[in-house]
Amino acid sequence: MPDTSSHTQCLRTRLASLFDTAVAAARAENCLPPHLPAPQENGRIILLAAGKAAGAMTNVAERVYLDDFGLAPERLTGLCVTRHGYAQQTRQIPVIEAGHPVPDAAGVEATRQSLAIARAARPGDHIVVLLSGGGSANWVAPVDGVSLEDKQAVTRALLRSGAAIDEINTLRRHLSRIKGGRLAAARGAGSLMTTLAVSDVPHDAAIAIASGPTLPDPSTLLDARALLARYVATPPASVVAALDDPRNETPKPGDPLFTDTRFEIVARPALSLEAAAQAARNMGYETRLLGDSLEGEASEVAAAQAAQAIALAEAGRRCVLLSGGELTVTLRGDGRGGPNQEYALALALALRAHPAVFAVAGDTDGTDGGAGAADDPAGALVDPTTLSRAKRKGHDAASFLARNDSTGFFEALNDLLRPGPTYTNVNDFRAVIIDKPEARRP
Repeated sequence: MPDTSSHTQCLRTRLASLFDTAVAAARAENCLPPHLPAPQENGRIILLAAGKAAGAMTNVAERVYLDDFGLAPERLTGLCVTRHGYAQQTRQIPVIEAGHPVPDAAGVEATRQSLAIARAARPGDHIVVLLSGGGSANWVAPVDGVSLEDKQAVTRALLRSGAAIDEINTLRRHLSRIKGGRLAAARGAGSLMTTLAVSDVPHDAAIAIASGPTLPDPSTLLDARALLARYVATPPASVVAALDDPRNETPKPGDPLFTDTRFEIVARPALSLEAAAQAARNMGYETRLLGDSLEGEASEVAAAQAAQAIALAEAGRRCVLLSGGELTVTLRGDGRGGPNQEYALALALALRAHPAVFAVAGDTDGTDGGAGAADDPAGALVDPTTLSRAKRKGHDAASFLARNDSTGFFEALNDLLRPGPTYTNVNDFRAVIIDKPEARRP
């Protein structure tokens, strides 16, 4: 008989390795340097960075400009704002840590400074904007009449409502003085602007990355009002008034203010999934990519993928299912967790301890839901013993799922995925290994 405990540990190690491979493909040191624009003969490079990868991107960009290009230090300036706990040591660009997913006063101050730096750009200067997921919360500058507290209240309501991230960002753009192209509008005359982004959004929709501060916005105030009515039962009066004010409409495609601007995605979910797929093939598995932009309720996606995995297992396949995207959770309980942990819990229930199926689900930024702390779990691992181990502890998985307490469930089993801050973000990563019995090894 094979040593099933050893086999289980082997599969869990492989799952963790696939997650690490996906994350590594999106790290700044691996994806950013070839895309950084060369300095002009005169003028400054102005780095403005926001998001969970901002610290790492700023660190790498400093090295490239100061060491590889030999740029004089006085010609390099800017500001970086990132999530609390995600800062990295930089050589000369200041770094501010700010709130995520709910914005805070540090983000307001960092945004004020970033806009001021952009306005001070001179002819010949090149503003290099380094964007990543989380930038929407880190760069926060409410429009006139809307307080930070009112914007925080709307953000919390949207996060609890199950609204998709693109819907949340449509509202954010119309309540901001930096999002939806307004950073590009603020830059000093005669300056250039290049935006390099790590995509964390379904279908790599550029306007959704950090709410598109340097891009024209195709959505309208009418769209934002409809979303507010749909998802926020009692919105603050100031927010309602702001969305009725035509002065808060964002700049649209074709506006000349976007002349001399460029936007490029340097890392995306598809590239990370492909890196993981190659690693899985190297392990001897068939791979199936289910998509890098999956959306929907985490528990429903889990049920569908469990059915697919069981069918492959019953057919005797040795395979890895890989998927990305950003799932949502409509909160009905008062537990702790996020969409990756909820997916993992729902998957465990749907698999019913199938002996051939193992899985991991994790957010590539290193945290999944939680209280907003940098040490929140990224996701969770599932194996054929998950339900039986929980039962021995007196835990009913279905009850935990009903309370949206996936963190509590997996914490009791020591099955939370805890990589810590990864300093990047290409959205969720899910890998389901189907390992047929005859392929098992001690």
